[in-house]
Amino acid sequence: MDFFIDRELPVPIRQQLKGIIEYGIACGDLLVGDALPSVRELAEQVGVAPMTVSLVYRDLKKDGLIDSRPGSGTYVADSSQARMAARTDIVALHRQIDTLIDSAMGMGVRTSDLAALFNARLSYRISLGHRVSVVMVGLFPEATTSYARFIAAQLGGNATVEPMTIDAILRDDDAKDRAGSADLVVTFANRHREVSSLLPNTKVVSIRFIPAEATRMALAALDPMARVAVVSLFPDFLPIIKAGVQRFAAHVQDITAATINDADIAAVLAAADVVVFSTGAEAAAEIAKPGTAAIEYRHTPDPGDIERVVMPFITTASQQAPVERKEAS
Repeated sequence: MDFFIDRELPVPIRQQLKGIIEYGIACGDLLVGDALPSVRELAEQVGVAPMTVSLVYRDLKKDGLIDSRPGSGTYVADSSQARMAARTDIVALHRQIDTLIDSAMGMGVRTSDLAALFNARLSYRISLGHRVSVVMVGLFPEATTSYARFIAAQLGGNATVEPMTIDAILRDDDAKDRAGSADLVVTFANRHREVSSLLPNTKVVSIRFIPAEATRMALAALDPMARVAVVSLFPDFLPIIKAGVQRFAAHVQDITAATINDADIAAVLAAADVVVFSTGAEAAAEIAKPGTAAIEYRHTPDPGDIERVVMPFITTASQQAPVERKEAS
């Protein structure tokens, strides 16, 4: 590992050197048992007085990060920071921290101000206690974000809920790492197997989704004589959506269902007075003949399932998780 000191930075050399070694241990560049240069060797390498290196090593040893063996030298100790460095989710966390730093620097935030902001936020979050990490996995970004907000509102302050699409998990290693390190993943019943296979080491639960209030009201207001075309992007969603239309528009008898990619979709839509389309099948409203009423079939998580399936896990996880009360430094 290179020990580089930047003398142009407004940071004391001793603090820089200590931070470099701490970071090397935290990110896995320095592993448990690795030998560190002797005081004289490191002093010559970075161009500082041996006393500076001695003081840095003294501070690191006091923190439990390094250990001295008489006659053998100085080595990386078996600390919690060193053990965490080997975890894949911690590697992903480093990337997130780097992204945060890059973003702050791009905004012109000084390093000292960023450190103060981070420590203040860390102290605040610690004062709140442990919050269970939940990921809502869906298909479309906008819809999944609305689902996550709905779930978060019902769970309250004991949990954070991050929206994430299956496509993001497949394409983005950072997203997959975040989902894999979550305490709980929530998804659709018909996507449970797929999501579980993508995140084999994470607890995955499925909940039901019901038509949103605006969708229910629009369906209830349909003309009993209307010819309704139900259109979905995915074949496995089609029976779910059709059943919802039949439930909330029970007075309507003429209901036809098709996927947006069916060969006869144009003919189905040409014969319809109303098109009810799911997220992802918006093109149905464009293909339909002029004057055709269009209703987007939006779902919302079933509050009853959140209460029955998700809430007990959140309560248990919150009670079992240790709450760290150390002050941020």
